[in-house]
Amino acid sequence: MYSNKIKGAKGEDLAIEYLQSHGYTIEERNWRYHHLEVDIIASKGQLLHIVEVKTRHSLKYGMPEESITKDKMAFLKNAAEAYQFQHIKWQYLQFDVIAITIDQDQPKEIFMIEDVYF
Repeated sequence: MYSNKIKGAKGEDLAIEYLQSHGYTIEERNWRYHHLEVDIIASKGQLLHIVEVKTRHSLKYGMPEESITKDKMAFLKNAAEAYQFQHIKWQYLQFDVIAITIDQDQPKEIFMIEDVYF
């Protein structure tokens, strides 16, 4: 059984591989600003992607993407604003979710939900 930290890191590794294989450039991983954190900040063309990664080993507690709370969404918006302030070249952004289910240390499903509106 994995700890949440190990499971999260494995999920982020898989998400980065997925994004890169789909033409994204990884700008940051686990970017922090004070108490805010973004799992992955990626770009594709002129668009900045704020990516939240959710990883599960079972669906006992629901789909991975269902665990994103209103508070988490607010944190992501605040973090994105801080990142844009520090990196003014990025005028356009969108929020994405990558939901990953892992079975016996192998990805069972990787599902990207693009342009999530909070």
